[in-house]
Amino acid sequence: MARHYLEFEKPIQEFEDKIMKLQSLETEDGNPLELNKLIERRDKKIDEIYGNLNRWQRVQLARHPERPFSLDYIDGITEDFIELHGDRAYADDKAIIGGIGKINERSVLFIGQQKGRNTKDNLYRNFGMMRPEGYRKALRLMHLAEKFNLPVISLIDTPGAYPGLGAEERGQGEAIARNLIEMAKLNVPILAIVIGEGASGGALGIGLCDRLVMLENTWYSVISPEGCASILWHDAMKASDAADAMKVAPNDLKDIGICDRIINEPMGGAHREPEKMYEILKNIILEEIDLIEGKNSDTDYLQSRIKRYEKMGYFQE
Repeated sequence: MARHYLEFEKPIQEFEDKIMKLQSLETEDGNPLELNKLIERRDKKIDEIYGNLNRWQRVQLARHPERPFSLDYIDGITEDFIELHGDRAYADDKAIIGGIGKINERSVLFIGQQKGRNTKDNLYRNFGMMRPEGYRKALRLMHLAEKFNLPVISLIDTPGAYPGLGAEERGQGEAIARNLIEMAKLNVPILAIVIGEGASGGALGIGLCDRLVMLENTWYSVISPEGCASILWHDAMKASDAADAMKVAPNDLKDIGICDRIINEPMGGAHREPEKMYEILKNIILEEIDLIEGKNSDTDYLQSRIKRYEKMGYFQE
C-alpha cells in the first residue's frame, strides 16, 4: 500500500521512492553501498524534520490518515478484548468503542473514539464525532468498570462532538455535562490518553481523569485551529497562527498542568512504526495505573480530582 505523505514530509518521500526503486532493481550486481547511503540520508532527513516540528505540523500529524486509531491500539495492546455495545436507551454510537480487555493478565476497561480509514468507514464511524448516545454508552461502561473495580482507559481522538440537529435534540450538552459529573466521582482510576486530536467538549466528555497523557504528535484544545481562525480572523487558512496562539501542543499543556506526561513516538510518528508504539503505550498504561492507585490508596478519588483540576492553569494581572 502506498504511504501517504504530508506536505512537510515530501523530502522524505523523495528518498523513500529512490530506496524502493533500488530495492526493486536489486540483483547480484546491485550496489548495496548506494542503498545503505540512501537509507542513512533518509534517516538523517527524518531526524531533521521531526526534531523541529511546529505546532501546526503536530496538528497535521495528529490527523495523519495512517495514524493508529483506538481499535488499533486496543488490538495491539490487549488480550481477550470483548467489545460492549449500546447505551440501553437509544442506540449504539459507532463513533466510540468500549469493552473489557486484559493487559498482562490485568483486566481494564477501554473506551475510545474511533475514526475510519476511508469514506465508507468514516461515515460508519461518523468521523469519530460522538452523539449523546455515545456519551451515555461510555458512562454506562464506566459504571460497569466501577462495579467490578476495573481501571478506565480513555483514548481520545476526535474533531469534536457531533454538531447535528438530532444530537442537540437528544441532549448533547446534557450528556457531556453528565459524564463530567459522574466521572469526577467514579471510584476507580481513570487514565486519559490523547492519541490523535482532542477537540472541544467532544474530547472532554470522556476526558476527565486522574492522569492525562499525550502522545507527542497530538493536540488538545477547546476548539480546532481552523475553528478558532474562522472566529478570530474570519479565515480558516490562518489555522497555523491559531495553533500557535492557543498553544495546543503537548509541551504547552504540560507547562500549565493539563498534561501530566508526554509519550515519545517512534521517529517519524506513530504511523511509521505502529507495533513499536503499541509496546510503548502498553508499558506506560501499566505504569500510570500503578501510579494513580498508589496516590489514591488511602484517599477519595473525588477529592484528589478536585485538587488536580484546581491546580491547572495560571493567570497574569
